[in-house]
Amino acid sequence: MRWMCDFLRCRTQRVKIGDVLSDWLPITAGMPQGSLLGPLTFIILVDGMTAGDLTHKYIDDTTVTELIPSQETSHLQSVVNNLVFRASQCHMNINGKKTKEILIGQVKRNAPPLLTVGATDVERVTTFKLLRVHISDDLK
Repeated sequence: MRWMCDFLRCRTQRVKIGDVLSDWLPITAGMPQGSLLGPLTFIILVDGMTAGDLTHKYIDDTTVTELIPSQETSHLQSVVNNLVFRASQCHMNINGKKTKEILIGQVKRNAPPLLTVGATDVERVTTFKLLRVHISDDLK
């Protein structure tokens, strides 16, 4: 891991607009854009961001599912809270405005409270697209 630290440490940047160059400033976070290590580092970083057995990840998309038996209550809010906490430990934020919730099956009759990500209410939808597949709440 020392070589990774050396790769990311003591980097500087400057901006050029027209013929004018800014002063060199230190970079304190981030990965050099276009580096070969960027995608690998991202995958390693998000690998630990699981919130339970039903967490599914593909590149930078994370999907959490919950099966709620009849007469049971949803525990998804605590799973989402755990995922938000784990993301914050990796210095990442989950965008609540991009997060969607869909209810499928009998749970629609006795719908749980709306999910929140931080202070943002999660939009409850009847259809959404997951990895180019359109899914509807009636599974048609």
